[in-house]
Amino acid sequence: MLKPLGDRVVLKAEEEEKTVGGIVLASNAKDKPTTGKVIAVGAGRTLDNGQVVAVSVKEGDKVLFDKYAGREVEYDGEKYLVVHEKDLVAVID
Repeated sequence: MLKPLGDRVVLKAEEEEKTVGGIVLASNAKDKPTTGKVIAVGAGRTLDNGQVVAVSVKEGDKVLFDKYAGREVEYDGEKYLVVHEKDLVAVID
């Protein structure tokens, strides 16, 4: 599995397939997803004094992230999104 470095987080983006009215959209007409499930978390951000600040999310959390954040990667036939912790907006309960 992917092991992110530093304050990076690996997400599995959750895509919506229908609009509120129930219309199915073509893949090129869809907006990028902004929610995802945390798959893996890095060790944290290293401060100038050498102290490591742990990432505030954990594996399994459902999160809201910036629309154009991160980098899409494909690993073992699955698509993932790798983002910095600062690109995460909120944890969804």
